[in-house]
Amino acid sequence: MLKIEALQHTYDDGTVALNGIDLEIEQGEFLAILGSNGSGKTTLIKHLNGLLQPTAGRVLFGGKAVTQVEDREIFSRIGIVFQDPNDQLFAATVTEDVAFGPTNLGLTEAEVARRVSAALAQVGITKLAGKSIHALSHGQKKRVCIAGLLAMQPSVMILDEPTAGLDPMGVHALMHLLEELNRREGITMIMATHVVDLVPLFMSKIAILSKGKLLRCGTPRDVFGDAEALKKAKLHLPLVAELMNILKTRDQVNLHHIPLTVGEARREILRLLSVEDVIARV
Repeated sequence: MLKIEALQHTYDDGTVALNGIDLEIEQGEFLAILGSNGSGKTTLIKHLNGLLQPTAGRVLFGGKAVTQVEDREIFSRIGIVFQDPNDQLFAATVTEDVAFGPTNLGLTEAEVARRVSAALAQVGITKLAGKSIHALSHGQKKRVCIAGLLAMQPSVMILDEPTAGLDPMGVHALMHLLEELNRREGITMIMATHVVDLVPLFMSKIAILSKGKLLRCGTPRDVFGDAEALKKAKLHLPLVAELMNILKTRDQVNLHHIPLTVGEARREILRLLSVEDVIARV
């Protein structure tokens, strides 16, 4: 769906933010772009729908360079949610904000109303339809931003640090919403984050950035198995995996593999306990 070829970006002050990125994003994937602050995550995602122009290289969407596609088509097919929802919301009420995109597509009033109603229901904020934007919590504002994209019926949703500023329950609710949209609606999700613990729970693919370069790309198990790449990117294993790795390396616990989630760790511990039980009986 999206193909990035030798992408480079240098800002006016001479800062090289991206340096030769090559990456393919398939339809229906849930991709995590991992990296520490200053790694190039935000710069990269702003190229995916043409908000920034490459210094060199290109981004292809459906085989066509993003820079050669009309803005209206790109913005309706590839939506982006900024880290701070206040940078994105501007209308007086929730309904007005969500209706802005489809209205500017030239749709009928009835179709706009239908899309707004459906989008609000999808993100669970129908009751907030008439609310003032300024009366919403941070988490509610993030949902309004997502609803605004859904009303455009996009193929791809890009999210820049979407869990920033949310409490643990808010993070849990938002990530399950994104997972549902990805699985049920088939929307390709691209999420820039530095919160590694979320990745093995929700994402199918990881791309690690460091100083504007792509260090590693693959499944969570492949990428988290590359300790050198993680160290170079100033990232760590998910906390569960960190604990299990310590048990394996320092305590010589006989693990088949390093679990990445609580569920995997539970199964591996139960396996070890059953083995110990068999040994004890013998």
